[in-house]
Amino acid sequence: MNRFPSKEEVINATIKGIRSAKANYSHWTADELYLSYAPPKFLTIHVSQEIAKLENSPEIFIDATIADILRCSLPDRSAFRDFMKEKYLTQEVMCLTLDERFEHKTDNDSISRVVMSIKNGVRNVQEEYKHEVEKMCKMLDRENLSDSTLDYGVFAFYLDISNSARKKSQKRLDEIIESFDNIVSKFDNLKSNFEGGEINLIDNIGEWCVGCYIIEPDLNK
Repeated sequence: MNRFPSKEEVINATIKGIRSAKANYSHWTADELYLSYAPPKFLTIHVSQEIAKLENSPEIFIDATIADILRCSLPDRSAFRDFMKEKYLTQEVMCLTLDERFEHKTDNDSISRVVMSIKNGVRNVQEEYKHEVEKMCKMLDRENLSDSTLDYGVFAFYLDISNSARKKSQKRLDEIIESFDNIVSKFDNLKSNFEGGEINLIDNIGEWCVGCYIIEPDLNK
């Protein structure tokens, strides 16, 4: 079985992937700022490519269902329906799921380790984004580490605004992080932190940044 990449490696690859998407979109379209206009899955594909370049790359799945992820992360693979019912989880998908890489013996022996939501054009606190964070919290929260193989979840995003926007990027970023912190704080056994967030200025055009909000178990609270 291959060594699973470290959290630092995955986060760095994620940020690099979104930055690569920004560079490619700007070059292909001659649009210096608005990656937020890119087609669906544009960021997800670029992030997937960067994670796949890691020396010990995980298995990568785009739009895996919550049921499949739980089936591949709970100790009892048949318990996912009860888990979803207990946590009020509906049958949705995650943008990216990272599984351990090994030679499979059956169609049902995958091991999921990381769930990711990747969003483009994130400028304000929206219910859609809060729902994604809460969904990952429900999947990750537990009393014992052995209750799931999921290590952490990531809400990765790209933010851009024009120079005419009254509320600047840093203020928007602070409000987004605060809203996510409020959600995570409702779960006794979780913690979170934020990576990225460097504000990039384009003279006479606008601002943009890339961020990763990370949620993981914290059983020492």
